[in-house]
Amino acid sequence: MASVPSRIASFVSRDHRYVLLGTSAIAFIGMCLSSQTRPAMSFLANAFTVELVMYYLLVAWLVVAAVGLLFKLTHWQNYAQTAPFAKPAVARALRIGSYLVCAITAVLFVDRAVMGFASAWAVAATAKSMPDDMLTQVLYMFQQGKQTYITGIVTTIELAVFGTVIAFFLAILLVAIRIMEIDRSDNDAVRFAKKVGVGFAKFYSTVVRGTPMLVQGVIVYYLGFSVVSGFGLSITEVNAIWSRFVAGLVVVSLNSTAYMMEVLRGGIESVDAGQMEAARSLGLSQWQAMLKVVFPQGIKYAIPGLSNELVINIKDSSVLSVIGVFDLAFAASTVAGIYYKQLNAYLVAAVFYLIMTAIASWLLGRFAKHMNVETQTLGSTSDAKMGQKKAEA
Repeated sequence: MASVPSRIASFVSRDHRYVLLGTSAIAFIGMCLSSQTRPAMSFLANAFTVELVMYYLLVAWLVVAAVGLLFKLTHWQNYAQTAPFAKPAVARALRIGSYLVCAITAVLFVDRAVMGFASAWAVAATAKSMPDDMLTQVLYMFQQGKQTYITGIVTTIELAVFGTVIAFFLAILLVAIRIMEIDRSDNDAVRFAKKVGVGFAKFYSTVVRGTPMLVQGVIVYYLGFSVVSGFGLSITEVNAIWSRFVAGLVVVSLNSTAYMMEVLRGGIESVDAGQMEAARSLGLSQWQAMLKVVFPQGIKYAIPGLSNELVINIKDSSVLSVIGVFDLAFAASTVAGIYYKQLNAYLVAAVFYLIMTAIASWLLGRFAKHMNVETQTLGSTSDAKMGQKKAEA
């Protein structure tokens, strides 16, 4: 068994190695930032000597890190005892040096990245035509098409929020049908109705989860359009009743219902079977036991999967642009069609999708913490399906 001093020396050597390796990468990033052209609003533009000193301090740190790595390779067996870097005083100096490296890199990041963004924003705001560099082009297209993007963002949020809420209540109804069991007191009509209901719920879940939302959107929109127009209404009247937004909301709701139903079913089935037996032994009927005992516990277990459906809908609603729903993806396509810059337009959309999903994830995390349940990160409907399978296992 190793002695206490040797274990302390080993820990110190590992600690300083992590410091050298981690901050050497940060130092390299700082050198790359320093090598970039200064933006118009750079606060280091008139401090060439200061920036030169900062640059060579980063170079010196990389040299020290390289020496430490070389010493480690040549003294592999007795590094903790022989390396000067393993001494406590040197380790403390290295830690202070790592703070300095991080501070220098942070200053360079603000000067090059933050002030560069501010400079590009100012140029884009005053430009009369498409600028030359890509960042300024992206900001110029956003500023010119700001109202278009805002309209798309609002539509995306409405589809995700209202679609998720509607789907939640539909999922509760369907999962109640899905988990129905034949009771001894049921007559033939009730038994038949339960079998039909369970079969419908299974069929619905299989069909919706087995087809992409894009295909569902096209089918639902044109099917609904045909049904409404069958009443002899004009195209204008049909569009007023069965608008693209209404069709998109129906698609999001129906699609989320299938996934949320399975999440709920997994949460309900994770409740101890003894809960139902105890409720029935107290004289409650099957429905009373489900509503008052099993359902509340099952919904709590299913909260992570249910809440993440909102994040999924924010992203997956983008496919509804195929039927003309004016969401964020459609807004990006519209701006791209004006300036013939597809990449730039969709980069703006990607940033806003990231912001919306980050805010939604944060709010859902706070909600889950309030409900005393663990959060669960789901990326898409396929990830949701994997989470449901785990819940059902």
